Amino acid sequence: MKKYVFLLFAALLGSVTCVFAKDTLVTWNAPAGVALNSDFTVKVRQLDEEWNTLSTYLIKVDEVRDTKHYVERASMATFDFTGKVEVAVTYNWGEVQTAKVRPLSYDIPFQINGNTVTFTLERPRNLSVEVNGDIFHNLHLFAGHPERMIPDKDDPEILYYGPGIHTVENGELKVPSGKTVYLAGGAVLMGRILIENVHDVKLLGRGIIDYSIKGGIRIANSRNVYVEGIVATQCATGGSENVTIRNVKSISYYGWGDGMNVFASNNVLFDGVFCRNSDDCTTVYGTRLGFEGGCRNITMQNSTLWADVAHPIFIGIHGNSKAPEVLEDLNYINIDILDHREKQIDYQGCMAINAGDNNLIRNVRFENIRVENFRQGQLVNLRIFYNEKYCTAPGRGIEDVLFKNISYTGENAELSIIEGYDEKRKVKNIRFENLRINGKLIDDHMLDKPQWYKTSDMARIYVGPHVENIVFTSDSFE
Repeated sequence: MKKYVFLLFAALLGSVTCVFAKDTLVTWNAPAGVALNSDFTVKVRQLDEEWNTLSTYLIKVDEVRDTKHYVERASMATFDFTGKVEVAVTYNWGEVQTAKVRPLSYDIPFQINGNTVTFTLERPRNLSVEVNGDIFHNLHLFAGHPERMIPDKDDPEILYYGPGIHTVENGELKVPSGKTVYLAGGAVLMGRILIENVHDVKLLGRGIIDYSIKGGIRIANSRNVYVEGIVATQCATGGSENVTIRNVKSISYYGWGDGMNVFASNNVLFDGVFCRNSDDCTTVYGTRLGFEGGCRNITMQNSTLWADVAHPIFIGIHGNSKAPEVLEDLNYINIDILDHREKQIDYQGCMAINAGDNNLIRNVRFENIRVENFRQGQLVNLRIFYNEKYCTAPGRGIEDVLFKNISYTGENAELSIIEGYDEKRKVKNIRFENLRINGKLIDDHMLDKPQWYKTSDMARIYVGPHVENIVFTSDSFE
């Protein structure tokens, strides 16, 4: 039986600072030798207590200028807390003229005093703090809830990695069935974690899988997997069932740096994740890369997505055209999309369903999604898709898609597209409820829509041929 010690015993770890009272604050020191970034000095404290200075890690991100990719140096700091804390972020290269604390939907008040931004947090948040309009040298600040239990490092069922830098043989840690891997706060693992052909596995902690490691966490042909709290470049799931990814942070900078892919898997939950990626943030595909079959019951909720390249949400392009598959019961709920930047029109769309390889995609729900002023792309892209570079056939169809309580605030969105392929390969039964574009409610009965306009014209959505039953409605029309 696994043995656990409660958070109180974490005070015995030299790299952990804990304040145990009604409210708690937990911080960790970065291990010697890990890459840090001096752009910001980050401090946190409980109200009226002493300030704690956080380790600020170097994190690499991808900026596309024209059509070229450039690696930029951003920052990251982490802590856990309960109650209320004050945060002070000092910019070390000059005065702060302007600042943002995102997602903007959190509406976190802040003050600027010289080169320091201060604000208060009353609940866990995954944030981007940006000064003087710079989104590529920003601070990623991950403020979480304290761990409910910390595994006993002497338990033989635990693969325990305490504070420090750890290397693994051949750069890969293969996790056996029934084991728990624990990366403590202040731990950096130099290698991928492979959860392959196993069952009943956990990966827990507040540690980091080194950001130079492509692939980060790989879950393949496994079942009953739980991952929580880790920072990594990527976290992909293929051929698996009953997988939960909670409060995991994915930040990538290299080519094809997708964040949280799903291939041919069922019953996968992403909850409270943060993705900033150099390709699609999250995808759902059928047969691909050796994984075979469709997908069912995939949910992402309470999360934040930032696509420096490609799509925040992308569904459907890959499958098995010779044995057609179904991708169904896909849910995206309570999500903030901070950015989307893609010049190639074929690969645009904050919320994109591109059915290829004879896939049928049905029963998809986008609900309570707030899209900020992304740099380049489309809000929505629903197409039966055939690109010979990636597909061997167009998709069979897209059916029964709900967009509920979607808002976009910005001026950079290009024309969104909804389009079928032919009379046998259609997009149908698409429902928009309470769609708001820059605060304006888009509804089939909106009063200022000329009678000869399509409602989609008011939302800048092109509805092409082979589309049936598209509806725009609201709780009340304006």
